[in-house]
Amino acid sequence: MSASFKTQLKKEVAPYERTELKASVIQMVNTLIPLFVLWYLAYASLSVSYWLTLPITLVASGFVIRTFIIFHDCCHGSFFKNKKANNIVGTLTGVISLTPYMQWKYSHSMHHASSGNLDKRGIGDIWMMTVTEYNESPWYTKLYYRVYRNPIILFGIGPIAVFLLQYRFNRRDAKRKERLNTYLTNLLIVTVYALLILAIGWKAFLLVQVPIFYFASMLGIWLFYVQHTFEDSYFENEEEWSYIQAAVEGSSYYKLPKPLQWITGNIGFHHVHHLSPRVPNYHLEEAHNATPPLQQATTITVIESFQAMRFRLWNEEMKKFVTFRQYKKGQRLKERAQRELASRRLQPFK
Repeated sequence: MSASFKTQLKKEVAPYERTELKASVIQMVNTLIPLFVLWYLAYASLSVSYWLTLPITLVASGFVIRTFIIFHDCCHGSFFKNKKANNIVGTLTGVISLTPYMQWKYSHSMHHASSGNLDKRGIGDIWMMTVTEYNESPWYTKLYYRVYRNPIILFGIGPIAVFLLQYRFNRRDAKRKERLNTYLTNLLIVTVYALLILAIGWKAFLLVQVPIFYFASMLGIWLFYVQHTFEDSYFENEEEWSYIQAAVEGSSYYKLPKPLQWITGNIGFHHVHHLSPRVPNYHLEEAHNATPPLQQATTITVIESFQAMRFRLWNEEMKKFVTFRQYKKGQRLKERAQRELASRRLQPFK
């Protein structure tokens, strides 16, 4: 990918980096009002059957994800032109998704600045090891990594560990503004939850809020995971790394059915978003359709996305993700080749 091509690609997407107040307000209305209505309906359905409540909470969790997309755009300064408006709406929508605005804004900006860079992993990313790193790690690190990458842990316990626990605390070197925002978010969450418990009782609150929280956070982690974990993704060391190439080749186009595309705020066009984070979510599809090179990005369907759970390690030599089974097979072949080479060296000359 030449420098001139990269420059041209950025220019082609630039027209879509426009925030429209009307579109942003409409999105808030068609997201937050349905969410509140669905929350109430889930509560009201408790008097009928919990089997009716659960499907309602699942639909409501979709609107929590859509709320998170608004929060996400505010973090990038792309939802409103006004910085203060982004900060206020971002903080309030962060309460709904249990995510502190300033804290996540920092970690997510680091993710964008280093996505696909093997030398700058660790902030805002899902932990990934290369084959070499895994080979050189002690047994207990390998065991921990295998447990961490297990789908049951990643998508089962992960939502609780990240959204319920990790986000309640500041990072060590967080600045005062970020720390205060985390404290404010925690205070608002406690206040809102306390008022709801006083209004409907703790049992009804938990029966409604727990599944909404769990479904939304689990699906949120899933979306983030599959959009960067596909077989021929992009990872390079610092000296070879390219921001634009990482965006186009290291982020997928997650082709979702239209209802799911709408509920997830077009985040499936992740390659467009990584190329230009200032494009608001409601212009991502337009940018994709109007820019032919972006249509060459790796496209993943819902069925194909489930294959992502198999990928565990990045093979630097093959430039692709591999499963643990493929890794073991590769190691056996290398060991066999090494034994054969050693055997030839030991044979006396005839």
